[in-house]
Amino acid sequence: MTPEPAAQADSLRAALRVAEGPITLLGYDAASRPLAPTSKAKAQKALARTGKALADQQEMLYAGGASGDPRRVLLVLQGTDTSGKDGVVSHVVGQVGPAGVRITSFKKPTAEEAAHHFLWRIRRALPPAGMIGVFNRSHYEDVLVCRVHQSIDDAAWAERIADINAFERQLVESGTVLIKCFLHISYGEQRKRLLARLDDRTKVWKFNPADLDERAYWSDYQSAYAAAIAATSTESAPWYIVPSDTKWYRNWAVSQLLCDALLGMKLSYPKADFDIDAARARLQPPF
Repeated sequence: MTPEPAAQADSLRAALRVAEGPITLLGYDAASRPLAPTSKAKAQKALARTGKALADQQEMLYAGGASGDPRRVLLVLQGTDTSGKDGVVSHVVGQVGPAGVRITSFKKPTAEEAAHHFLWRIRRALPPAGMIGVFNRSHYEDVLVCRVHQSIDDAAWAERIADINAFERQLVESGTVLIKCFLHISYGEQRKRLLARLDDRTKVWKFNPADLDERAYWSDYQSAYAAAIAATSTESAPWYIVPSDTKWYRNWAVSQLLCDALLGMKLSYPKADFDIDAARARLQPPF
């Protein structure tokens, strides 16, 4: 089952994929909706169709992994606070059976994690064969915060970027399909979402006053994201900048990118390695 025509999936990838060379996020409109359905209702119906396709594809991926197929999928979600990473996990990835998904949310490194190379904890969280892994924040945290707050120099930052490119190249060569999505929201939209948390007693717990301190570095973070994305968007592991001011568009777009990646793997159920007729005969009466 294909959720959208193949030509549209190709066009969406082209529309959201980061071009080579330096970029500025000012050149990307967070409120735009490239190739979107014509209404929220239509987008939600399309998302439901995609959900069925995602579940079908994931089951084949899981079956293949159980039979020795080394392939796996890793969805990397990056974005500023309130950009919708949790929303994508809930509305897109949540349509897939939980047994075949591994979700990891990376927080500030623990003392043990900080004592190792920054990719140590990332490697430990990689999904096994046959699984869809989701990084809700990721190894990119280690080239963002440190750049904004200048806790490492340019040479150390460049070394980490090189490590990330080598790491991702190794992942792809070993059978990992990598989908990297930057959920791009505007300064004004973040303000609205932070205020909404304060106005909703069921979401106040999500509000962290320290986030307001980080918001003061908005321009620095935009520059840091742009530099990291430009330096790590490669042919085998490209970045997609997903306009995310509109939540339903964000969910629709990420679901299309994820489903298209799975369909591109040409998955199928493994063939039985035993005599099916003999097994069926053993199940016939008399008992």
